Amino acid sequence: MSLAKFYLTKLEALEKRFEEISQKLSDPEVLSDRETYAKLAKEHAELSEVVEVFREYKKALKEIQDNKEIIENEDDDELVELAKEEIKVLEKKVEELEEKLPILLLPKDPNDEKNVILEIRAGAGGEEAALFAADLLRMYQRYAERQGWKFEILDANTTGLGGFKEVVVKIEGKGAYSRLKYESGVHRVQRVPVTESSGRIHTSTATVAVLPEVDEVEIEIRPEDLRIETMRASGHGGQHVNRTESAVRITHIPTGIVVSCQNERSQHQNKATALKILRAKLYELAIREQNEKIQKERRAQVGTGERCEKIRTYNFPQNRVTDHRIGLTLYNLPEILDGDLDEFIDALITHYRTEALKQEEQKLSLAA
Repeated sequence: MSLAKFYLTKLEALEKRFEEISQKLSDPEVLSDRETYAKLAKEHAELSEVVEVFREYKKALKEIQDNKEIIENEDDDELVELAKEEIKVLEKKVEELEEKLPILLLPKDPNDEKNVILEIRAGAGGEEAALFAADLLRMYQRYAERQGWKFEILDANTTGLGGFKEVVVKIEGKGAYSRLKYESGVHRVQRVPVTESSGRIHTSTATVAVLPEVDEVEIEIRPEDLRIETMRASGHGGQHVNRTESAVRITHIPTGIVVSCQNERSQHQNKATALKILRAKLYELAIREQNEKIQKERRAQVGTGERCEKIRTYNFPQNRVTDHRIGLTLYNLPEILDGDLDEFIDALITHYRTEALKQEEQKLSLAA
């Protein structure tokens, strides 16, 4: 196996650009211009990994060739045998690098390293759907704990039996969005509800939305576009809750998006949290509109991801969980609901990366 010509052409161009930037970074004029230096330093850092791996790849190819020349020209049997063994090791290394390089060439998702705003809402199924939403909340909380991420509930609307009509959480941690972004969609549960006396299996749903946390500079929110209302927080909280209007509801008038927060003790804190959620929603809306435009122009894209589609089913009687996007079924439902999600997440990342590679290969081959 060897890299396709269009990959080699792209890699050689990136290496040339990397060398140009390296020279510019030592230029006194560039060093004196902080803005230009910062821009070039960032590009240099972004290119460094792919260039380093490409150079490693070229070095391994050269070493294979050198060992082949030893085999052809050397009379020493021991030396020839060593060269043959070395070639086996190097060929395996080359194969691994040939798999790695195309992935490194894929456009990076700028949101991958961001924190996550996670929304879970009860769907069809009444109280059972709310209880399922609570199960999903615990599943993602346990997954966050396994990853060493911080998990914080920002807003919640609970039901009498301990379920959630809706709940919004923030997950902080390295690569949180890159691992959780494929969880967005409709999750379906099939089980006998605690509210069902006849023992019949019911099907209920809950929706999950995974949004990247957005910096203020990325989304501008004009004060005149907001309607901000305050109210008394509901639920537990003692006299403080009863006496003060600490809960905040913000309506973004142009889009009609409404967010609320009542979990913090002060109105100021709740307003700041609500604005954070709103900013993430507006960013997700802008990205979705952009993607819809792209999809209209390029219908061939796999997994256009209609949000109404059920992405995963949790079947209690059969102890199985099925992800419908990739056709993967696992028979360890309790472990999955306890946060053991890596097998699904890794499979989804591989699937969508493979689809992205196909598109990138098509684009590069057309450009070659």
